[in-house]
Parts: sequence; C-alpha cells; structure tokens
Amino acid sequence: MLPLLNPPAPDAPLSPAEALRLAAAAVDAGRLERGPALRLAAQLRRPEVLEVLLDAASESKRRGKGDAVSVSRNVFIPLTNLCRDRCGYCTFARPPESPEARTYTLPEVAEVVAGGLRAGCIEALFCLGDKPEVAYRSHRAWLAERGLTRTSEYLGQACQLAFGAGMLPHTNAGILSADEMRELRRWNASLGLMLESTSQRLRRRGGAHYYAPDKEPAARLRMHEEAGELRIPFTSGILLGIGEDEAERVDTLLAIRDLADRYGHVQEVIVQPFHPKPGTPMGGVAPLGDSEVAGWVALARLVLGPEMNVQAPPNLAPEALELLLRAGLNDWGGVSPITVDFINPEAPWPTLRELARRTRAAGQRLVERLPVYPEYLLGRPEFFEPAVREAALSRVDETGFVRADRSSQEAA
Repeated sequence: MLPLLNPPAPDAPLSPAEALRLAAAAVDAGRLERGPALRLAAQLRRPEVLEVLLDAASESKRRGKGDAVSVSRNVFIPLTNLCRDRCGYCTFARPPESPEARTYTLPEVAEVVAGGLRAGCIEALFCLGDKPEVAYRSHRAWLAERGLTRTSEYLGQACQLAFGAGMLPHTNAGILSADEMRELRRWNASLGLMLESTSQRLRRRGGAHYYAPDKEPAARLRMHEEAGELRIPFTSGILLGIGEDEAERVDTLLAIRDLADRYGHVQEVIVQPFHPKPGTPMGGVAPLGDSEVAGWVALARLVLGPEMNVQAPPNLAPEALELLLRAGLNDWGGVSPITVDFINPEAPWPTLRELARRTRAAGQRLVERLPVYPEYLLGRPEFFEPAVREAALSRVDETGFVRADRSSQEAA
C-alpha cells in the first residue's frame, strides 16, 4: 500500500471506526507505527477510543503470550542510595550527610539474601544510585578502604555473594560502561536500565532531568546498544508523566523497539507511571489517571508487538489491576514478600496470593518466572555465562517458568 501523500494530523478527529481500523491493522501487522500511534495517543482520553485500544492490545497479548502473566519473587537490595543525579521526582537518592544515606555492607547483603531464600525468593534485585564516587569524596574514601575505585566493583562483589548463596541477581545500577556490564554479566541473569524518555527537553532548565547527567538520552541509548553487543538479557522501560508529551512517549517506545530489533536483547519493557513524592520539585505534579496508564500500556503492547514482555508494576496502580490486564501486559515484574519498593516506598506490593487471585479473576493465570524470561533461557544460551544459565535451568520446568515444586505463588 502506498503511503498517504497528506497523512492526517495527529490531533485530527478520529472516529471509533477509524480507531478500530488502525488498532486492528496493528494487531495483524504485529506492530503499530508512529503515525497511527500518534493519532491514537491524541485520542486516548476518549472512552470509546480507549476501549478499542484495550481490546486490540488484549488480542495482541493473547496471540503472543496466551493467558500467562508472570511475576518474579524477589528481594530488593538498594546497595547504595548515594547518587550523583538529582531527578526532580526522586526520593531514593540521598547525599552522604543525610541521616537516611546508606550503603549496605556485604554481611548486610548476605542477611537480606538469606531472608529471601527462606521466603522462596529466587531473584536478587540490585538497585543503586548512579556513580556516587564521581560526586562524593567520602564515598571514594569508603571504596578505597576496600581496595576499590568504582561502585560497580563493589556491586560485582555483592552480586557474586548473592549468586553463590543461591539467588539469581538482576541489576539496575544506572549508566554502566561496556566493561562494567561485561564484568557484571558473570553473576547476573539479566541487567536493566529504564530508558525513561528520549526527550531532550527534560534535560533543560526546569525539566525533571536538568540536574541528572546520567539521564542524558544519548548515554542511555548507548548503554542499551552496548548491552545488545554483549548479548545481555536486558530490561528497559518508559516513565510516564515527568513532563514528556505524547509524541515523546511514542518516540521512546519506538526507540526501544528499534534496539530490540537490532540486537534481540530487550527481554522486557516496563510501562511505569510517575508517582509524585512530597518534598521533591515535582511533588505537586498530578500523576496520570489509571485509565490513561492503561491506555499507554495498550499502546506499548501494540507498538512493541505480541512477542515482547510488557510489564506494569502492580503497586503503582493497585486499584486498576484488572484494567491493566485488559491492556495487554503479560508481566507484573518483581514482587517481594519481604522487602519494600525502595524507589516508591509509599506504594506497598500486593501479596502474591492477591495477585494470583485477581489475575485469575480476569481470566488469566499467574506463573512465576526467573529474572530472565523463558525464551532467552531455553533458546539463547549465548546470552549467559554457563554457570548462570546452569543455575537458572535448575529452577525451571520445560516451559522455562519456575518449577511447581519450587514455586509457591499462592503463598501470602
């Protein structure tokens, strides 16, 4: 089909019939392109358009993932909350002089891991601030006392400890170099970095990322590319509501899709709504409503296609789990029975029992996964260090999900 010489403007009126045609074409093609995505995004707040998107995304998910919705039972280990960035919405990062500043010792990491193992957890999620050694002399001295120069070296020790104890690490440590990722690959089942947004505007004065050099889109895209070259199963994602517009959201999803197409390493994409935090520069910014979040989950499913693993954190929209399931997600992410979400501590996790019940009530079924998805673990051995893959395979059945005798997804 020849392209239209004068395609409709993104905000041109869109009838329900036209919305249905665009959405159905995306389901059949396996992806939604920029022009139609912009038109649908511009009409997302109209209930009749949202309904069309939800139905289409649900069908796309069914074609690619069936009725399974996965979750990873994990422990969240915020190795250090020191960070050189100051994002306008963040309460995680603390300067060294703050009474809330904390860097876990290795014995403390071992204690959290042991508690996770007792609770049946398999994933150790390591999350930490970006390059605190660049900003803080005291942290450089703390590292030097241990014979280290970079926080990533200390992170490697913590990941090795967790792996040796019987857990599979997944690390999100902000911007890492190719050499740092290569070293962490030795002990991690997967790595991740939320792309958040490709919007350069957010780096300008007054933007959410003005004081955050590690949120430069080019740097985050480069790390995604290097992870692909290293064949590392990789988590990316989009952050909704931090000042970006609809076109920038669509372009962020398309950038992730392009990376996945080129390297085949993007194993999951998180669609995460911004949660305002009192005391931050963006504390008074209104968050997106649940229906709009669901609409963007649906658009993500249609843009990224039926085979992508699309995740939405259940603790950030606790009243809308059924709506999110209609929107085509197939993963709830990591849910911990023993640790809080240290990035959004005001948002408690649902219990795994509750998550299973509500997923089942929506006509789908909850399955437990590792920090790496079955299609990578079973079909792409080149994406793993042999010891990591062997440890992962020992925990799953022939489908690549956690074995029934290891999984206790019905537990509280």
